[in-house]
This record gives sequence, C-alpha cells and structure tokens, in this order.
Amino acid sequence: MSYQVDFKNVDTVGLTSSPVATAFAGLRANEARYFWNKYKVVFTTEPAAERPDLVARVATILKERDLVLPYRPLEVADLTVDGVRWTYVFYENGLAINILYTLAAGGKRAVGFKLTDGMEVPAELADKFKFAHQKSALAGVIRGSFFVIKGTYDE
Repeated sequence: MSYQVDFKNVDTVGLTSSPVATAFAGLRANEARYFWNKYKVVFTTEPAAERPDLVARVATILKERDLVLPYRPLEVADLTVDGVRWTYVFYENGLAINILYTLAAGGKRAVGFKLTDGMEVPAELADKFKFAHQKSALAGVIRGSFFVIKGTYDE
C-alpha cells in the first residue's frame, strides 16, 4: 500500500521498525517537502517488498563502487519529474539512498546517501565517502554524500 508522505504532520508509517524511526520519518518528510516546493509533486512511498525491482536497481548501481549493503529495505519511491528519474530506498538502519538519473543522454546522474540524525556512518560507506552536514527543521541534522554514476542504466 502506498503512502503519501506528509511533511507538515510527520508520521513514522512504514518506518516503525527502524531504531531511529522518528528522525527517519523527518528525513523522509524533508524529501517530500523538497519535491513539493520545487515541483509541486506529492512524494509517495511504497513498501520495499512490493517493489523489489527498485531495490535491485539501486543495488545494481551501487556495484559501480563495489558497494553491497546488508541492510533491510523498508520503503521505496520512484518518480520522474522534468526528465529526471528519482529512485529512493529507505533502509531500516536509517540510511536513505536516492538515485538522480537524467533520462536524456549526457545529463546529471548521481547516487546520494543521507544518514538519519542519530545513526552511525555505515561501515560500508565510512572509508569511501565524506559526509557533509545539513540542518533540517524536520529531520535534525542530516549527513549526506554522493557519487557520480559512470555507467548507463536504462530501463
């Protein structure tokens, strides 16, 4: 069942098994606010179990950096706005990964990592990435990093 993320009344729907569920819901709401403010698009998630194709897509792209994540995916989102496909996976430990993939050849393509306030940097990412800090009224302190996608992952 899909969930339209409300960035005004933050709810832990779909994230309750996470040890950082409240802050994680704030991070997810922060993403929803971004899409609403920039594109007037409602950010909707689905249980990851209902969309294994999206979890697999993210896992395939992560292999560019030899990253294999052992974390349980809780929710996913997939939307296309202004010629850019955005795919999200929200993992139980509080890690959110988003793929920004411009559909036109030569466009921007990157993987973004966001760490929920209160979680440790995952061991798989600690030695490979530096994380910048961003304050959010909804999510507290979000730490983020990214890498540019080199390959082509057309559907």
